[in-house]
Amino acid sequence: MTKLSPSAQAVKDAVLALYSDEKVRKFGWQLDVRTVTAVLRAAADQLTPYTVSEMTGAAFARNKLLVIAAELEAQ
Repeated sequence: MTKLSPSAQAVKDAVLALYSDEKVRKFGWQLDVRTVTAVLRAAADQLTPYTVSEMTGAAFARNKLLVIAAELEAQ
């Protein structure tokens, strides 16, 4: 298993924190990872800049979300 970036690990930790039972966390993550990556990709698709000055920020944020999704999915 590859080590996750801090951003991807933060997303995974936030999802795992929803499970109070430690035994369920591992199983729950296996079910949730596809949903989480789909949500990140959908959110990335919504990042559309309204002005030229917002273009760089929106592109950076979109790319960051897509990278996190790919990283989590590959794990």
